[in-house]
Amino acid sequence: MKTALIVIDMQNSFLHPDGENYYPAAADVIDNVRRLIAAAGACGVPVVHVADRHRQGFEDFENKRLPRHCVSGGFNAEFFDGFGPSGRPNEIEIVKRRFSAFFATELALFLNEQSAEQVVLCGVKTNVCVRATAQDAFANGFEVCVVSDATNSNREHLAEASLEDIERYMGRLISTDEALEMLS
Repeated sequence: MKTALIVIDMQNSFLHPDGENYYPAAADVIDNVRRLIAAAGACGVPVVHVADRHRQGFEDFENKRLPRHCVSGGFNAEFFDGFGPSGRPNEIEIVKRRFSAFFATELALFLNEQSAEQVVLCGVKTNVCVRATAQDAFANGFEVCVVSDATNSNREHLAEASLEDIERYMGRLISTDEALEMLS
């Protein structure tokens, strides 16, 4: 089964101590996500680096529920050190303006063009962007695998509930080690 790795929101906003949405536990996923990217890159598996970015000075529906964040061109919107496309031929960037990396982006089209049948999801935050992406991946007909030790949230109880829902209704939970085997 052809697989793609989707790396969600590994940006300064969440991971850098000066980030506007920083939470200390975010750092716990960095090493595992880096291992997944390296394994995928070594084997030519498509890697999709997803960035949450919003436009300065324009209305954005997301701001009805959240403060303005990850403004394009700003520090918070940039990928955290060591993340984002590195120039390898199998890596792309998808910019999203909502929680799901699929909503109003070309992600499903890109994955279908690569003949991907399965997606491996990692990144931040489990109960928001990872969950929304998992749900839309399932709705778009992809087999969904979420790397449970390569995603987390600042709301641990919501992360746990989201992982339970993902496993029950949308896909399966795997460890970094299991994902590394799938990606190689």
